[in-house]
Amino acid sequence: MDNFIQDELFEANLPAVRAQASKSTSEVRIPPTQIAGGAEVRVIKSSRRHRSISAYREHGAIVIQVPARLSNSKIQEVIPEMVEKILSREAREKMSDSDLFARALELLERYLPDFKVTPVSVVWRSMSERWGSCTTQDRTIRISERLNGAPDYVVDYLLVHELIHLEIPDHSERFETLLARFERSDLANAYLEGYEAGARG
Repeated sequence: MDNFIQDELFEANLPAVRAQASKSTSEVRIPPTQIAGGAEVRVIKSSRRHRSISAYREHGAIVIQVPARLSNSKIQEVIPEMVEKILSREAREKMSDSDLFARALELLERYLPDFKVTPVSVVWRSMSERWGSCTTQDRTIRISERLNGAPDYVVDYLLVHELIHLEIPDHSERFETLLARFERSDLANAYLEGYEAGARG
């Protein structure tokens, strides 16, 4: 990964990272940064790993598992490489507008089968202040393109949220009851909160 990316990941957080790494702790946490897609980075040292290194998403964070015996300097080299792999993979998995619309219709049938209103269009849009929006008059839904490539459960959560607004414009008790049908709301909110924290940072 380019040096500027590595510097941004570590420069502001280097004292904390070094302090954690010098202890016998099995986990090092790097606070959310924009360059990591707004995600916290968690590095877990595992005594069960001898050579392999893996990276995956968990609750919005990028989790990297490394062998416990790996040196701190090597870990510092590995982190930006693995972050880039995760973000690159997610970029390749981005959805088109037509895929997003098809997914919205699937979710409508699954979570809101009692709804009589269907969206006319569901598209990605550039939005810096909101994750999504719904216009009830013309039945159009927009999802922030910042999240194109985010985990499926995050996009699904936002789609269900906006689909409910087709019939319920506010966040009333009925709205919350319907949204609770989506079983991964807590995970999605954790991801979004981490993304926002990274953007503010």
